[in-house]
Amino acid sequence: MAVEELQSIIKRCQILEEQDFKEEDFGLFQLAGQRCIEEGHIDQLLEIIQNEKNKVIIKNMGWNLIGPVVRCLLCKDKEDAKRKVYFLIFDLLVKLCSPKELLLGLLELIEEPSGKQISQSILLLLRPLQTVIQKLHNKAYSVGLALSTLWNQLSLLPVPYSKEQIQMDDYGLCQCCKALIEFTKPFVEEVIDNKENSLENEKLKDELLKFCFKSLKCPLLTAQFLEQSEEGGNDPFRYFASEIIGFLSAIGHPFPKMIFNHGRKKRTWNYLEFEEEEDKQLADSMASLAYLVFVQGIRIDQLPMVLSPLYLLQFNMGHIEVFLQRTEESVISKGLELLENSLLRIEDSSLLYQYLEIKSFLTVPQGLVKVMTLCPIETLRKKSLAMLQLYINKLDSQGKYTLFRCLLNTSNHSGVEAFIIQNIKNQIDMSLKRTHNNKWFTGPQLVSLLDLVLFLPEGAETDLLQNSDRIMASLNLLRYLVIKDNENDNQTGLWTELGNIENNFLKPLHIGLNMSKAHYEAEIKIAKVEAQKSKDLCSITVGGEEIPNMPPEMQLKVLHSALFTFDLIESVLARVEELIEIKTKSTSEENIGIK
Repeated sequence: MAVEELQSIIKRCQILEEQDFKEEDFGLFQLAGQRCIEEGHIDQLLEIIQNEKNKVIIKNMGWNLIGPVVRCLLCKDKEDAKRKVYFLIFDLLVKLCSPKELLLGLLELIEEPSGKQISQSILLLLRPLQTVIQKLHNKAYSVGLALSTLWNQLSLLPVPYSKEQIQMDDYGLCQCCKALIEFTKPFVEEVIDNKENSLENEKLKDELLKFCFKSLKCPLLTAQFLEQSEEGGNDPFRYFASEIIGFLSAIGHPFPKMIFNHGRKKRTWNYLEFEEEEDKQLADSMASLAYLVFVQGIRIDQLPMVLSPLYLLQFNMGHIEVFLQRTEESVISKGLELLENSLLRIEDSSLLYQYLEIKSFLTVPQGLVKVMTLCPIETLRKKSLAMLQLYINKLDSQGKYTLFRCLLNTSNHSGVEAFIIQNIKNQIDMSLKRTHNNKWFTGPQLVSLLDLVLFLPEGAETDLLQNSDRIMASLNLLRYLVIKDNENDNQTGLWTELGNIENNFLKPLHIGLNMSKAHYEAEIKIAKVEAQKSKDLCSITVGGEEIPNMPPEMQLKVLHSALFTFDLIESVLARVEELIEIKTKSTSEENIGIK
């Protein structure tokens, strides 16, 4: 019945001129054709399409059958013989139908699926889509529309993370990336071969440029790369990245020029649309490009060999900042790798303090602190700590001093402050061992820095438990200074500031310890009573905050642990005060002896 209906419609249309086809004819043709497919009359449908007499009708109306045919091809339960017929019908429709209508139809079919069907649809339709676009005159618009649609769909697919996931490629992203390169190559070659630089060619070049930068952002910003020793030339993302960067150079935008001009006032791009895009999207793409070149070594041979390590560090710091602002594990990891790669090229203590006047040279260490304190992944926290130490090592003395002041004022984290204080101690130790004192870690400059270290933020009411790491590091630094610096020498300025240190740090710390110990001892008594009354869960308040419900034995363990911390602080404090007393008494006796 469906076949007869279709033949009847075709017979009626055969006597009409192309311009006389009515909207009703299109609708009836589509319904009859779909019914033929649904009822399995595909051999007869193939014969109708192959009939030379129907060529004009198929050209104008056949694109309506693309959707039903493609959906059948995407169904895995079709018999091989039937699939062969469907492919023949599909190929004929692509060959015979209006390319303009086919373009829109194919793009709609690419947009339809979700999940794992996205890659199946793209892999099936890329080659026919390429064929259709090559028939069109307004190629730049068609290529731009197709690449944008394809990228939007690919960006919905999860990016495989591990080597196993890349090899399994469950969602087909790796296959699609490879196929997308093959899809784009003819259009890149067309731009290269066109020597006239016509307006249409420039538009095509611009569309390809947009696609390349979108690809650098997704999937390449988050994609993981296999170790070169284990990839054996089969890393799909490395191949994709290399080809995308190659496209950039081929269409007249060499990546060295791009990456070294990024962020400057002088624009690299020559047209308004991409300038607007640059401000919003380009930062991620450029950061991804820098990582691919400098860490993965992709196309690095195209870079000038005369660039200094300091210049490369300055160039990369803005990109590292972009990486560290993201939350994805793979992206943060890339930022840390790029930072390490850039810093290892530089000698220790060679990074001048003036570089800290550049915004990214302060925001990057602050970003490292955020990763160290907020990131849930331990390996990234440890890596960030190691990178912060490496960064500190590369700064000159004034740079270290400036960074220490900045981080002490901004980190708001006891553990980070303890880390900085330990670094200050190391720098003082190095200064005291040198023949010529380092003015930044001795004398008045050091005194100014110690004012940020040897004090309690809220006096005696400071939360000593929360600030225990910082307090212990400060006491250890003070103990070191008392031991190493004699009152008569006073190289560090400690002894002239001792009165202020006692008033702002030691005395409030004594009072705070007494208050905290009394409070926790009282809470322990309450907890013991509660433990005798009930073995159920209970809660108590410590420092104005309620400890979450837990067994009484566990709460007692927490409280005793806090008391142990206070005892430890008190022990070091007592030792510091003992050393101060011994040193001042010894100096007094020496001065009396001299008289």
